Amino acid sequence: MNAELLLKERRSINYFDKSKPLSMDIVKEIVDLAVMAPSAFNLQPWRIILVTNPDSKQKLYELANNQDKILEAPVTVVLVGNKEGYDSQNPVWEEMLESVGGHDAIVDGAKQAAKFLYGSSEERKLKFAESNTGLMGMSLMVSAKEFGVDSHPMSGLDFDGIRKDFGLSNEEEVVMAISLGYADDSKELYPRRPRRSFDEIVSVV
Repeated sequence: MNAELLLKERRSINYFDKSKPLSMDIVKEIVDLAVMAPSAFNLQPWRIILVTNPDSKQKLYELANNQDKILEAPVTVVLVGNKEGYDSQNPVWEEMLESVGGHDAIVDGAKQAAKFLYGSSEERKLKFAESNTGLMGMSLMVSAKEFGVDSHPMSGLDFDGIRKDFGLSNEEEVVMAISLGYADDSKELYPRRPRRSFDEIVSVV
């Protein structure tokens, strides 16, 4: 499927078919493709929690304003961004060192730049985690559609509650949740609502 068709066919599905499971093999393929999303310095400051069992679904359901799609979809992804993902503990730096032939100065310069750009204030740390993980979220939904899997993103969440109940660390932030599964064909899918035009959203300076 080409990019234009994927973007046009992707819809936010409110009703999932509870009778159709989603195999973990397909979920793995979706994630393995989605990680091609870009990120600053390729730091990939994200983590995924797959919510699949009934107890975890119920917990997330209550922390997401009782959205039924969480109970109906076979899998809901909680996307977590790491505000400290730029630091020297990230294994990506070692991979970068190998890719530049072991030139420490290049990697040290990149580390310093990343720390300045993303770690010099709490606001920058949060933006770093959210913007990069948001790219991963869109990539995940497009990837899912490539495998014939429907999705619905959610940001109306009890972020602090999820952090506590799902065991996030202090440096991690909940960015969004995305339900994955197959649309319930017995429910009507409303026509896609209009998107704002080029002239409405673009300014040229």
